[in-house]
Amino acid sequence: MLLRESYRERGKVKSRTLANLSRWPEAKIDALRRVLADEPMQPAAAQRFEIERALGDGPVAAALGTLRRIGLEQILPGRPDRLARLMTAMIVARVIEPAAKLATARQLSDATASHALGALLGLGEVDADELCEARDRLQAAQPEIEQALARRHLKDGVLVLYDVSSSYLEGEHCELAQRGYRHHGAG
Repeated sequence: MLLRESYRERGKVKSRTLANLSRWPEAKIDALRRVLADEPMQPAAAQRFEIERALGDGPVAAALGTLRRIGLEQILPGRPDRLARLMTAMIVARVIEPAAKLATARQLSDATASHALGALLGLGEVDADELCEARDRLQAAQPEIEQALARRHLKDGVLVLYDVSSSYLEGEHCELAQRGYRHHGAG
C-alpha cells in the first residue's frame, strides 16, 4: 500500500511515492483515506470514549488571572511553597465557589475536584487541616497584604467600595446586625 502523488512535468503525467503504508493497520489506512476524501470521521467502536468529568476553567482563569494581574500572589507570605499556593487557591475558590474548608478541600483535590483550580496550581490532594493552616497564615498577614495592595493600586485618596450584601454575622452585642445570613437582594 503506497501513498502516491501525481503531477505534471513538461506536459507529461508523472507520479512519486510519498509513503509506504504497507505496515499500517487497516483502520489507520481507512482513516487516512477518509481524511483525503474529505469524508466525516467516524470513531471506531474500540476508540469510543465517555467523558466522566470535565473541569471548568473559565471562572477559575478569570479569578486567578485577576489575582495575578493585581500582584496579590506575589505578596502572599511564604511564596512559592505549597502554603502560598493554598492561600491563592482559597482566595480564588472563595470568589468562584464559596464553601466550608472541607468542601473547599474536595473542590481542589485531584480526585474530587469541581473545577480546574487545584490542577492549575499543582495542589494534588488537599485536606481541610492544611487549608486551616493556610487560612491562619493568611489572616495574620492580612494587614500587610492590604497595605501592599493599597500602596500599589490606590493613589490620591481613592475611594474603594465593595459589596457586603452577602455578609454572615455572628454575635449577640451588635446593634446594627441581626443574627444569620442575608441573601443577595433580600431586605
